Amino acid sequence: MKNEETKIPADVPKNMHDEYKKNYETATRSCGRLMLFAGDQKVEHLNDDFYGEENVVDDADPEHLFRIASQAKIGVFATQLGLIARYGNDYKDVPYLVKMNSKSHLVKPEQMDPLSSAWFTVDQIAEFKKNSGLNIVGIGYTVYIGSEHETQMLKEAARAVYEAHKHGLITVLWMYPRGKAVTDEKDPHLIAGAAGVAACLGSDFVKVNYPKAPDGGDSAIAFQEAIMAAGRTKVVCAGGSSTDNEKFLKQLYDQIHISGAAGNATGRNIHQKSLEEAIRMTNAIYAITVEDASVNVALNLL
Repeated sequence: MKNEETKIPADVPKNMHDEYKKNYETATRSCGRLMLFAGDQKVEHLNDDFYGEENVVDDADPEHLFRIASQAKIGVFATQLGLIARYGNDYKDVPYLVKMNSKSHLVKPEQMDPLSSAWFTVDQIAEFKKNSGLNIVGIGYTVYIGSEHETQMLKEAARAVYEAHKHGLITVLWMYPRGKAVTDEKDPHLIAGAAGVAACLGSDFVKVNYPKAPDGGDSAIAFQEAIMAAGRTKVVCAGGSSTDNEKFLKQLYDQIHISGAAGNATGRNIHQKSLEEAIRMTNAIYAITVEDASVNVALNLL
């Protein structure tokens, strides 16, 4: 793909323009699309995604995530600061995005509407970046829109975006409709609304679930509403649970070329494979996302 000119938001101070541009272009490989390798599930899903009869042995070790991120082609690797602190010195070349909040899946929405508060401040993350010398390019934060606790999360997210831009960091908001007030998390109109909220919060990117079109319609077409609602905030789609490689890559291609998405945020469809298979799958996803390859070219990388 041709390089895309980086548009710098007005809340980035002038003395941080170069830093923001460097971080944005690192994460997007200067093409405007984001290939985010998601490694935050060890909190979100506990050990469900990493250990069991259907899981490869490699996935049981957290370092599996870092090996993939360091050996495959990615835009940025998103995970919690604690894991970055434990493994980052051995994987200094990886571009990191610090996930600021996470919660487990043990407390169900019927028990209590979801609430996920920030573990660290952006100032603390910026301090960690300076002291460690690691290549931290941005922050991520999850908002459960529709939760009775959404006000708290929206306030934290707004401040996180503002503070991150102040430090020249990019931002990705995970926006998931969830709670007792939400009857259909995959409703295209609701997902579009959530994407629009991320735009109002000023985020560079928003990560949403792929919608399910009503009455057997085309999800790629239905997803266009979210892309338009987000405006200049770029939309990336969550990869979801592991599926057939070819099906996943075809869907990703359609999300970009039919829906107009600006990339992907993929976890389980990568790390639930052996290291060799995970590297090949990551490179195939990167080829479609960043190098604008066809599905056939990507499949040949597998």
